Amino acid sequence: MQIPRLEVSHIVKAYGGRRVVDDVSLRVMPGQVTCLLGPSGCGKSTTLRIIAGVDQQDEGAITVDGATVCDGDIQLPPEARHIGLMFQDFALFPHLTVAQNVAFGLKGRKVTDRVHDLLGRVGMTRHLHDYPHQLSGGEQQRVALARALAPQPQIMLMDEPFSGLDDRLRDDIRDETLAVLKDEGTAVLLVTHEPGEAMRMADEIALMRDGRIVQRGAPYNIYNAPVDLATAGFFSDINVIRGKVHGALTDTPFGQFLAPGLPDGTEVDIVIRPQHIKIDFDRGGRGPNPTPEDGTAARGVVERARFMGASSLVEFRMDYDGSILKAIVPSVFLPKPAMPLWLMIRRDRCFVFPRKGGTAG
Repeated sequence: MQIPRLEVSHIVKAYGGRRVVDDVSLRVMPGQVTCLLGPSGCGKSTTLRIIAGVDQQDEGAITVDGATVCDGDIQLPPEARHIGLMFQDFALFPHLTVAQNVAFGLKGRKVTDRVHDLLGRVGMTRHLHDYPHQLSGGEQQRVALARALAPQPQIMLMDEPFSGLDDRLRDDIRDETLAVLKDEGTAVLLVTHEPGEAMRMADEIALMRDGRIVQRGAPYNIYNAPVDLATAGFFSDINVIRGKVHGALTDTPFGQFLAPGLPDGTEVDIVIRPQHIKIDFDRGGRGPNPTPEDGTAARGVVERARFMGASSLVEFRMDYDGSILKAIVPSVFLPKPAMPLWLMIRRDRCFVFPRKGGTAG
């Protein structure tokens, strides 16, 4: 059985009596990219600093290739952990050239070879003798990656390393960075607050909220099987329809939804993403016939429609309660305001969660 390159076990860190990192555990295998994803202030960066050795945990342990780097008795300094670091500001030395930045801290006869190899792989060989202020943000990011990889760390910790780049450049740099890291066989733990970045880069996502990891898994699994409403809403826009359970079923204007395992009287939130709502035309006040897959249609009138580039976003005010539901339609679909249309909800794309504070009665 392969040993994890990085294993974090039950890490706790508190400030002023409040746990900002609360029983966090995770594993990263060699060559694997794990994204620690969550909103600002959830404890992601603190977790990263504890792993790096910059901060000290109150409880828990961390191992690298099976060897303990910190626990209740051991606390190795950052330089002894064989861990590379990349942060938002790149932290290049302004008085050193690109080559000198990458070579900083390296020893031995093959330093020049290593520097030239890495700069070649990140496309920066022609900037060997340039200084950081002569580089663009994307070029500085490439140099920072080469410098972090130069000592051949077993693990790379990355804290929002692409946040300072513009959108178009960011995608290219992310893909290039990922290719180099995979080629080096480095285990990567990347901190980000952007779900799209995590989905694009990660083999595994650890979703963090209020200091705890609430769900772990492959991007596809977390997106398509969220553990709760907040998780579903973190990854995309959602529509929420309320209901109450009776006999493991919930009645709604869209027909009945299964709610297995929930007692009668439990209030539930039925979650559907805008792209999974089907739209049909009004036929003299009538909509399409119910189907097992899509249930019963409910009528709404168009509030507004906007073209988003690859798709159109249409907002409806529903007849049954005046609530707003959003639908995303591929390509161009721009119905006029006040136009009546019928909406149907795909049963296989819905999530049913007990509502917070909802009680069985």
